[in-house]
Amino acid sequence: MTSPASPSAEPADLPLDVLVSQTIGEDLTAQLTEILPLLVRDLADVDRRMQDVLGATYPRLTDAAKYACSAGGKRVRPVLMAALHRALGANDTGPIHSLAAAFQLIHTATLVHDDVIDHAEMRRGRPSLPQAFGLPLAIVSGDYLFVRAFELASEYPRSIIMRCGEACADLVEGEVLQESGRFDLTAGREHYFRVVERKTAAIVAAALASVAEIQGSPPAVQDAAAGYGRSLGVAFQIRDDLLDVYGDSDILGKPLYGDFREGNPTLLSLETYESLDGARRAEFERLFGLRRKSPGDLLRLRALVDASGASARVADTARQWAERATRSLETLPPSPFRILLEHMAWGAAERRF
Repeated sequence: MTSPASPSAEPADLPLDVLVSQTIGEDLTAQLTEILPLLVRDLADVDRRMQDVLGATYPRLTDAAKYACSAGGKRVRPVLMAALHRALGANDTGPIHSLAAAFQLIHTATLVHDDVIDHAEMRRGRPSLPQAFGLPLAIVSGDYLFVRAFELASEYPRSIIMRCGEACADLVEGEVLQESGRFDLTAGREHYFRVVERKTAAIVAAALASVAEIQGSPPAVQDAAAGYGRSLGVAFQIRDDLLDVYGDSDILGKPLYGDFREGNPTLLSLETYESLDGARRAEFERLFGLRRKSPGDLLRLRALVDASGASARVADTARQWAERATRSLETLPPSPFRILLEHMAWGAAERRF
């Protein structure tokens, strides 16, 4: 029996110069034209290293892995890692190519597993891996990406391998914590930030601390790099929560209100819940707690968020985390790459997709 045809990985791929421009923003691309070719080359090298390890004995597993890795993401982590490496004085990012590929594979694996858990049908404007290849193959493909990531990480000292492992453990703990708080608005802000720091921020912090270690930076600089990554990751996630309600579904490549549907108590929902009173607060809690929500339920939740004025306060919180990230860069010497890192922190808090 022949295997069913595999979906092509090609449609979501973009030229790397376009990906870099999307990642750092058009305005900054125009300002930093002298470093754009370096970043494009760095990203191409990381992509090649990643492709080197995706081949499997079973062709359909190879197809699934490549499909997941071509989902049209902006490669934020590899760009951050390359920019930091150069900001720390490196002229050649070759020493971090395998590590950047490893962290990108870890990130991609988590997205695959998130789509499995959330029953997501779309990812970046095309069918998610579970939709395209089926649930069983999606699950094992996510596992396969993790294994290949650690194959790449094995090229580095034990301290870096352990940091990768701890970050992955944090990811798992974050998923368990998130699951424990679903549909529960009383979980509170502390629970929310514990989830975000593990699911989103820890992997960025680990990646950038590892870059600083590879470059031979002292522990204080490694800690600053981790602090930058952690704060940027939190800003990124808070903004992601806002975009889930106020974004453009066509630009995001997925339907809005996913957190409402899945019962994830984001900072936006928690701020809304705390701001409302009386009957409107009770209504918001009741609707949020529904395991199955109609389109009308989702729109009413959105209306209550609007009425609370929570979005402006949450956006300001994201900017505060971005500011914290930029302060972590004060130990770095001035350079176009430090400017890039500063702007990427602000971009995480203000992005539209």
